[in-house]
Amino acid sequence: MSAKVETKSKGTFQPDSDVHITYEDQMKINKFANYNAKVEDLKEELRIKQNELKNLEEAGDEIELLDDDVRIPFLMGDVFLSHDQAKTIELLAEAKERKKKEINGIQQTSRDLQQKMSDLKGYLYGRFGSNIHLENDE
Repeated sequence: MSAKVETKSKGTFQPDSDVHITYEDQMKINKFANYNAKVEDLKEELRIKQNELKNLEEAGDEIELLDDDVRIPFLMGDVFLSHDQAKTIELLAEAKERKKKEINGIQQTSRDLQQKMSDLKGYLYGRFGSNIHLENDE
């Protein structure tokens, strides 16, 4: 007398499952992956831009400590041009504003992509449930 024992492991991959991926589903998965890669690139770019802004702010603080009659070299393109303290502070303020606009643009683009990712994530999890993994492993 042998008893037949049926074991089913929860959480293991079962190739017999009824998950069928259509072409449209695959395109949405690919789109999600592309958006995710762009968001990661934007995070790195944002970190660099914020560091550049911090450097500009620190440079402005240092320049304010200098004497008024000192000529200060300021990088414009590929060339350093010497200016007095007031002109250099003005140029730094303009550079900081440009950098802040760049940072805001990156943040807005990132938010837009994350919203699109959220929409796709909702669709894909609704379609595939636990058969798909879309979270970052950080």
